[in-house]
Amino acid sequence: MTRGAAGARRPPPFNTPSRRAATLGPLWRGRGRRGHNATRDGRGRPGGSGDVQAHVKATTTNARGGAVLPLKVAAVDVGSNAIRFLAARFDEPRRFEVLAADRFPVRLGHDVFLSGRLTREATDACVATLGAIVARLDELDVRHRRAVATSAIRESANGDKLLERVRRETGLELAVISGSEEARLVHLAVAQRMRLGQQRWVLVDLGGGSVEVSLADEGGVLWSESHTMGSVRLLEELSGVGEDPGRFGRLLEEYVATLRVPAATGQRRPAGLIATGGNIEALARLAGAAQDDGNVAELPVAALRRLIETLARLPFRQRVDQLGLREDRADVILPAAMVYERLAALAEVTTIHVPHVGIREGVVLDLVSDLTGKRTRVDRKLQELLASATTLGRRFLFDEGHATRVGELSLSLFDQLKKLHGLGEADRRVLAAAAILHDIGAFVSYKRHHRHSHYLIANSELPGFSPLEMALVANVARYHRRSEPAADHEEFAALDADGQTRVRRLAPLLRMADALDREHLGRVGAVRARVTGKDLQLRLLGRGDLLLEKWALKRKAEFFSREYGLKVRVEGGEP
Repeated sequence: MTRGAAGARRPPPFNTPSRRAATLGPLWRGRGRRGHNATRDGRGRPGGSGDVQAHVKATTTNARGGAVLPLKVAAVDVGSNAIRFLAARFDEPRRFEVLAADRFPVRLGHDVFLSGRLTREATDACVATLGAIVARLDELDVRHRRAVATSAIRESANGDKLLERVRRETGLELAVISGSEEARLVHLAVAQRMRLGQQRWVLVDLGGGSVEVSLADEGGVLWSESHTMGSVRLLEELSGVGEDPGRFGRLLEEYVATLRVPAATGQRRPAGLIATGGNIEALARLAGAAQDDGNVAELPVAALRRLIETLARLPFRQRVDQLGLREDRADVILPAAMVYERLAALAEVTTIHVPHVGIREGVVLDLVSDLTGKRTRVDRKLQELLASATTLGRRFLFDEGHATRVGELSLSLFDQLKKLHGLGEADRRVLAAAAILHDIGAFVSYKRHHRHSHYLIANSELPGFSPLEMALVANVARYHRRSEPAADHEEFAALDADGQTRVRRLAPLLRMADALDREHLGRVGAVRARVTGKDLQLRLLGRGDLLLEKWALKRKAEFFSREYGLKVRVEGGEP
C-alpha cells in the first residue's frame, strides 16, 4: 500500500490485473466526459491533432469536398488518470447524440511522474482497454475515430513503444498532443456548450499530469500555457510527506502557489473562469452547485474553499464511504481542488463555471468539422493559428505590424508558386507561423536574433502543431536571414530528410517576404509572382519607388535562386 493525500493510506494504481477486469467492464454504461510519434497526415508526415481513421467503406462527399451528415464519430482520450471514449452521431455540424461513453481508471501517470517510464503493467492495461474500446466501436459501426494521448505518454521515455503496440494490437492510431492542442480542443467543446461572445474568459482544464490555462473568446484561444501540475502528478510528488494531514495540506498549498495567470487580459477583468475535468465536476456535485438548462453548473469559490477544508480532514477511505467518491477520484480530488481555488483567486472570480465537457467532446467536434467542411476548416485552423502566433509574439514585444505584413506576403508567394514548390496545406501553416514569429528573438537581443527566435519558438507551443512541426517552424524562422541551412547546424541536422527539404523550400519564401518590408514601414502592399522560363518575375505594388525594398530583395533572393534554380527579377514601384 502507498500513502496519499493527507497521509491517508490509498490503494495501488488502477493498473493491476485484479482491477483490469473492472476496467474492461461494459463499455456502453454511463456517460462520462471526457511530438514525437504523432500520427501521419495525408502526405505521410507527422500531424499535430491526430489522424482520422476511416474504415471499410468510403463516405459520400459534399460540394465542399467533405463528408455528408449524418455521421458517426468517436474520440478516445488516453489521459494520465484514466482512459475515456465517446461515440456520437452528428445530424448537424454542432449538435450530436451520444451513442456510448465511458471512463476507465487506468492510471498511466503513476509511474511516469515518478520514474519517467511506463511500466509493463500499465502498458498492458492501456492496450487491453483500447482493444475493448475498438471492439465496442466496431459493434456500433463507428468508422471515423480519433485517439489522442496527453501528458503521461508525452513525457514517458518509452511512450513510443506503447504507441507502436497499440497500433499493432488494436489498429488504433494514437496521437500524442501538446498542452496547447489540449487547450484548443477544450475550447471547441466549451464554445459549443456556452456562449462566450467577445468577452475574454479564463479556461482551466486540469488533468492527471498537467493543467492548461487559457484566455479565450468565442473566436478561439488567445493565449494558453501548460503547467506540469496535474492532480496525479501532485499526488505522487507530495505523497511522501508522512502521516500528518496538516503538513500535506501546507506543502500542497505552497506548491500550487507557484501557479500564475499572466496579465494576458490587458486592462479588462476576464468575464469569468470556466473549468473542465472530472475533478471539478465531482467538486460541483459535492457542493450541490446549481445547473442551468445547458448542463452548466456554477460553483461558488466560497463553497470550493469549504470543500477543501472538508477534504483535508478526511482520510482516503472516508472520502469514498462518506462522500461517494470513486477510489481513483478520492485520492486526487484535494490537489485538484487546490489548483482550481488558486486559479480562481488569480482570476479574481467568485464563481467557477463547470460546463461538463472536455477533450473528448472537442475531438468529436473537430473531427466532424474536418470531415464535413474541409475548405472551411482549413480557413478556421489558419485563423486560429495566426491568432495564437500573434499572442505568442506579443509576449516578446514583437513588431506586430511587420509580422502581419511578412505573413501576408509569405502566404501570397506560397500560393502563387504552388506549382513550383509542390508543398501542401500543412506546409502553408508552418510558413504562416514562422512568418509571424520570425523576429521574436529580438526580445533577447537583436544580434543573432534569428537564432534566438529559433530557441524561443522551439521551446513554445502552438495549438494544432506537433513537436516536429514546431521544430519546422523554428527552423524556417531561423533562416529568414544570414546563413542558409547547413549539415553542421545542429537543429537543422536533427530533422529527417523530409523535414530538411521542407525547411529548404519554405525558408526562401520567408526571406524574400521579409525583404519586402525591410524598413518595417509597409511600403509594399502586394507582390505578383510569375515563372517564365528560368526566371521568377516579381512585380511589387506599393508606395514610392521601392528602391530599398528591391535592393534588399535582390540580396535575399540568392537563397531562393540556389534552391529553386531560378533567377529572380524584380520590377514595380512608382517612378
